[in-house]
Amino acid sequence: GSADYYLVKTDDEGDTLWTRTYGGSGFDEARSVQQTDDGGYIVAGRTYSFGAGNRDFDLVKTNSQGDTLWTRTYGGSEDDWASSVLQTDDGGYIVSGTTSSFGVGQGDIYLVKTDAQGETLWTRTIGGGYTDEGYEIRQLSDGGYVIAATTRSYGAGNWDYYLVRTDALG
Repeated sequence: GSADYYLVKTDDEGDTLWTRTYGGSGFDEARSVQQTDDGGYIVAGRTYSFGAGNRDFDLVKTNSQGDTLWTRTYGGSEDDWASSVLQTDDGGYIVSGTTSSFGVGQGDIYLVKTDAQGETLWTRTIGGGYTDEGYEIRQLSDGGYVIAATTRSYGAGNWDYYLVRTDALG
């Protein structure tokens, strides 16, 4: 495609062990990668190649050699993009990002919780009447989540930092 995900595995000296690309005929951009408990990797980003809309959340799960085990897209007919992915305590994944397809504003924080195979368990939108964008997500000891975000819906200025805490169900 015009751009693809590019995953590079190195040894502790920085020498390349393997490289892989993932994507389709359109523009695909990786935003977050994490090694998973099984030694593989989960990669999140946005895709123009697949999905329901202009761009969608995209997850790619690989084995330890970078070979694709599965891919999933999430989103609607407008722009949606993933910024952060995290393997959760239950072996599934939580993805944070931004959606223009769902919610009440021009863009809202979008959370997608999946099982270990990437099947959607639930989704949530968080935000106000303007633009709110989700970035890094972390799981807390009580099973809830904290999301580092930006907001134009709340705060004192044009863009403010926005810290959101949720329970385990988003």
